[in-house]
Amino acid sequence: MANGTFQSDKSKKGIIQSLKTYLRVLKLTKKPSREEFLMISKIAAIGILVVGTIGFIIYLLLTEFPKLV
Repeated sequence: MANGTFQSDKSKKGIIQSLKTYLRVLKLTKKPSREEFLMISKIAAIGILVVGTIGFIIYLLLTEFPKLV
């Protein structure tokens, strides 16, 4: 029983330490300015379009191209 209590205390300390770390990070963060938000949104949209385009090209190569050959 004593060993189980020790592990329980150890895991509680680990959880508390993790929460303290998360809170410290949250205190350091700030709300992005409008310009920063727009820039991040544009970059994310471009990334989504690039990945979608690559996926569509692969789809075409695997479905339509064999019909032409």
